[in-house]
Amino acid sequence: MLDNHAPRSVCIEDIEIGMTSSRRKRITDRDIALFAEVSTDRNPVHLDEAYAQETMFQGRIAHGMLTASLISAVIGEDLPGHGTVYLSQSLRFMAPVRPGDDLTAQVKVTAIDHARRRVTLETLCSVGNTVVLKGEALVMAPSAKLD
Repeated sequence: MLDNHAPRSVCIEDIEIGMTSSRRKRITDRDIALFAEVSTDRNPVHLDEAYAQETMFQGRIAHGMLTASLISAVIGEDLPGHGTVYLSQSLRFMAPVRPGDDLTAQVKVTAIDHARRRVTLETLCSVGNTVVLKGEALVMAPSAKLD
């Protein structure tokens, strides 16, 4: 398994079923504020502690798409890496991510279509032993061969 290493590319010719890669990131108040600014999603459950205390979460939580964006980092930087084209992503949010949580995103190769350069990846985010997000991505991997 690859983990928080230098960016790379794994060409379709070198990808194997079962390959995994992951990245870890501590989610900070700054991350949440910047994501709110970029996305324009200023839901107070993310930004206002007093408001968030009155919700089912009983405190502020990170945006779900901020959590999911760490999957994009694994795919775009590690496996398959640079040159990958994201085609689709399903997401199922299982538990909240809070400021200060150490988030781990992992992808695992589950299927490969060499002819079309398509790779199916199981995607998972966790905080400790708690799965907070799971899904599946379909990507087009880079190729060592010229098109």
